[in-house]
Amino acid sequence: MTTDLNKDGKRIRAMFSGIAPWYDFLNHFLSLNIDRYWRNRMTKLVPPEGNDPILDVCTGTGDLALAYHAASKGKIKIVGSDFCLPMLESAYKKNKKRGLGISFLEADTLNLPFSENHFQLTTVAFGIRNVSDTEAGILEMIRVTKPGGRVAILEFSRPKGWFLGNLYLFYFQRMLPLLGQLFSKSKDDAYHYLRNSVLQFPDGEQFAQKMRDQGLLQVTWKPFTFGIATLYWGTKSTPT
Repeated sequence: MTTDLNKDGKRIRAMFSGIAPWYDFLNHFLSLNIDRYWRNRMTKLVPPEGNDPILDVCTGTGDLALAYHAASKGKIKIVGSDFCLPMLESAYKKNKKRGLGISFLEADTLNLPFSENHFQLTTVAFGIRNVSDTEAGILEMIRVTKPGGRVAILEFSRPKGWFLGNLYLFYFQRMLPLLGQLFSKSKDDAYHYLRNSVLQFPDGEQFAQKMRDQGLLQVTWKPFTFGIATLYWGTKSTPT
């Protein structure tokens, strides 16, 4: 399927604002709760190190920021940013209810309000494909990361192999948009956009090379759950 995607920032913000009340429920329901495992696995493969802060961009309702707070046992400052305020409102509520002290703020991943070389780790889960300029988003993540620090990206991908590949395509093309639309009643057809954005996004070695092209070193990638999602991470170069 090669439907053109409209990734205009205003449209993406409006779309996620519309599904914000249903976002967490549908994430867990449509993934059979496996998305929680993926985030926890990410914190183990790319763990907190030292005392410098961690930034999670496109944080949405804050689940990855919460996972890194737990992984650091609350000893490291965690910051979550997103340009969609209705999504952040859910993150604020989780943070306040649990008394965690995570800092959430409204900010565009293409223009982060942080100085260069600030975070030990900059992360994003299921958000980089929604940034209107993927390469610029990666570069901005690198900019705010300390030399020798890491950039980690968790994103949907496509399982390989005839059986799993076709089963995945059937679910993503037919079932996911139907169920997502049924529950969320999105005026912007958000779950049709989700389907198309995932099927058209580069994955595996192709996306790893895109990270290398932006200057990251030692880029590694690891598929999760037969390749339904993939974690990519690399290191920011240090001055010579």
